Amino acid sequence: MEESGIENHKSGAHVPKVGDCFMFMGEYHHSIDTKGRIIVPSKLREELGEEFVVTLGLDGCLFLYPQTEWQSFVSKLKNLPGTKETRQIQRYFLAGAASCEVDKQGRVLIPAKLREKAQLEKDIVFVGVLSKVELWSEEKWNENNAFDNMDDAAEHLSDFGLCF
Repeated sequence: MEESGIENHKSGAHVPKVGDCFMFMGEYHHSIDTKGRIIVPSKLREELGEEFVVTLGLDGCLFLYPQTEWQSFVSKLKNLPGTKETRQIQRYFLAGAASCEVDKQGRVLIPAKLREKAQLEKDIVFVGVLSKVELWSEEKWNENNAFDNMDDAAEHLSDFGLCF
């Protein structure tokens, strides 16, 4: 991996749309520069736009949303029932959310607090997942996504109409 954050792309292509939603896919390995900036892969940047939202994700990553997808997500959060659990979920995703602007070199500065929460220090991985992009530390990505037990998980998906 290069210190400059030059794209090391493993898979994926352009970002197609499914209906009105983006469908992000692929895995892109990059690095963070000494000032904490990250080069957004050009194939993802096209659909994320020049300004997108970053927030805490699940499983130890960050979620990156294009503005339109963020608005859709927030709308869904607003429509949840007014329970304590709902308020906790709303706070989790909204309290640390930040707007990120891409500079002329294709870089963004992810807020330090979010970088710390996701343990983003040097080597990182962008992963396209349907309507959002996940941003992982490479170490956490490797720990959490070995896909060793996918056969067991896939068996349960047939209950939801997904067959392989």
